[in-house]
Amino acid sequence: MKKVILSVLLTFAPFIAKADEGMWMLTDLQKQNEVAMTELGLLIPVSQIYNPDGIALKDAVVHFGGGCTGEVISAEGLVLTNHHCGYSSIQQHSSVEHDYLTNGFWAMNHDEELPCKGLTITFIDQILDVTDYVQEQLKIDSDPKGTNYLSPKYLNMVSERFAESQGITLGAGQKLELKAFYGGNRYYLFIKTAYSDIRMVGAPPSSIGKFGADTDNWMWPRHTGDFSLFRIYADRDGQPAAYSKDNVPLKVKKHLTISLSGYKPGDFTFVMGFPGRNWRYMISDEVEERMQTTNFMRHHVRDVRQKALMEQMLKDDGVRIHYASKYASSANYWKNAIGMNEGLVRLKVLDTKRAQQEALLERGRQLGDSSYQQAFDLIRDIVRQRRPALYHQQAIQEALVTGLDFMRIPNTASLTAALKSKDKARIQASADSLKTEAEKYFAAVPYPEVERIVAKKMLQTYMQYIPADQRISIFQIIDKRFKGDSDAFVDACFQYSIFGSKENFDKFISKPKLYKLNSDWMVLFKYSITDGLLQTAISMMEANKNYNAAHKTWVKGMMDLKQAAGTPIYPDANSTLRLTYGQVQPYSPANGVEYDYYTTMKGVMEKEDPNNWEFVVPDKLKQLYRSKDFGRYALPNGEMPVCFIVNTDNTGGNSGSPVFNAKGQLIGTGFDRNYEGLTGDIAFRPSSQRAICVDIRYTLFIIEKYAGASHIIKELTIE
Repeated sequence: MKKVILSVLLTFAPFIAKADEGMWMLTDLQKQNEVAMTELGLLIPVSQIYNPDGIALKDAVVHFGGGCTGEVISAEGLVLTNHHCGYSSIQQHSSVEHDYLTNGFWAMNHDEELPCKGLTITFIDQILDVTDYVQEQLKIDSDPKGTNYLSPKYLNMVSERFAESQGITLGAGQKLELKAFYGGNRYYLFIKTAYSDIRMVGAPPSSIGKFGADTDNWMWPRHTGDFSLFRIYADRDGQPAAYSKDNVPLKVKKHLTISLSGYKPGDFTFVMGFPGRNWRYMISDEVEERMQTTNFMRHHVRDVRQKALMEQMLKDDGVRIHYASKYASSANYWKNAIGMNEGLVRLKVLDTKRAQQEALLERGRQLGDSSYQQAFDLIRDIVRQRRPALYHQQAIQEALVTGLDFMRIPNTASLTAALKSKDKARIQASADSLKTEAEKYFAAVPYPEVERIVAKKMLQTYMQYIPADQRISIFQIIDKRFKGDSDAFVDACFQYSIFGSKENFDKFISKPKLYKLNSDWMVLFKYSITDGLLQTAISMMEANKNYNAAHKTWVKGMMDLKQAAGTPIYPDANSTLRLTYGQVQPYSPANGVEYDYYTTMKGVMEKEDPNNWEFVVPDKLKQLYRSKDFGRYALPNGEMPVCFIVNTDNTGGNSGSPVFNAKGQLIGTGFDRNYEGLTGDIAFRPSSQRAICVDIRYTLFIIEKYAGASHIIKELTIE
């Protein structure tokens, strides 16, 4: 038996992760990773990175807005993150008169810092491995559907139970979050504190913070100053509080030290952040499904929408500012989907996956354990059954939900019910409520002509990919009443619908009639989209009902296989705090092509194209470059560094993550990945995957020399 197991492990060995692969739980670092990290070059004990009983670097790493990472860089609660992470807040404060997206923004004192409605910054206070406790509760509690082990509602109840049993009390802004890991084979409880009074401090113009835009997105070499600054405010006792002019900058318990020493190839680095999602435990059938459904639709549908939007954005500054954040968000994962699919084919990831899964199946056969084969067969069958519905669901989501802002019309169900009741008081109350919601809607969709243009493109695109007999129900009306002309239907929506214009709505709400609601084109369209999503969800529900149990078994098998080989294990990313480590490294994406490990401002000037909005260089930046006025931030050869790459294991959500040197000092901010590494969400390849980072020296140079905000520099701890 030992020989058989050894043979299986040798079969698996070519695919075992290297030491720098992994999105590691901080609680496992000392046991699993400290030796490897030290051998690779770490110069501080792991206890200075994460210490459950004291203050460590982890306490200066924050969840920024729920989708990005940030780092505290001053004792006064100053937070550094990416420009694209702060983009929606920058847009929130921008107008044609105060175009902070184009011109940048710098608060020269605390009074000028701008409050950001809806933005939160969250600290992780404690991380507790509560696997044993949760498993005990799962045995005790009734579970008729067999889904408690992954149910957020159930896990929330268990977290409260655990807190009560341990005497844990929550303060202002604190909450519990209990999450399943490894498909439900392990559980961690996070105690978090969220602050909601967040103010914008500084942002470079988009010509710096978004330099290269869509063309350079997910690409290396990169020359982008992708950073922005915010500040956390609290009440005078340092507690989280809603915005108030009486609030003060938060006195933090930990902020990062900045190093100006730079880096060289082979230097050890590590990154902490909140990676969103990856799928390292997928079987090959699931990878194919992802390529042919989610990635396919993101590529082809968003491509059409973005071209239509950009044409209108370039014509009007108001349109550009309004759609800027939405466009950037859409374009980000449009290019990601393209690059991922290309990479999965180029790197033969499906072959790698098949070899991995065969190794586990062989191990099961040799051990006389059929559970892996059963789980594998079940997952394959589930994927086969659900794929058509998933394909249609993604078409609806991309073309008709994400693609159509005007479909965010208010819900009319309450007024419909009131009109049916013929109760005048109820009708009036519902009408008043709908009027309030309609005012918000019209304010959120100020460019109906742009919406009309995009909608025509989106309906045509949806029709291109979904056969006539499978389309959502509104197309029966389009075929019958509009003779299949979807453009005419869109025109009718904006001409006749109660939400087609403010005038239409005002006329309707003055004397609301049930028949008008029941025959309104936009209302019928929205109901049809909702029904389409419901029907595809129902179609997948039956197929998916046993997926989680099978996935749990499969992941457990992969964990056992790796552990038997002496390989550390890590869970898929799920927006929880993780650490990744590696080195500063160049790479070669193809024969005869070599990419260096850093870029300088020389590349900014070489890329300049004043006729292309993506590559405009501000005059002041050109003046600073010509005069070589880089201050203490220049390289020994006199050049100004801009970006660099490391081979750490990053994904979406790591945007804004602090990049540390071997001493635990801040040397940069992660903001992107390279095109060749976009397969990393499914399979990590250290030879080709790189995280792209803004050099902290470029960030400080822009703040001090370009913006003239030297007061910010004085806040920082720089070595």
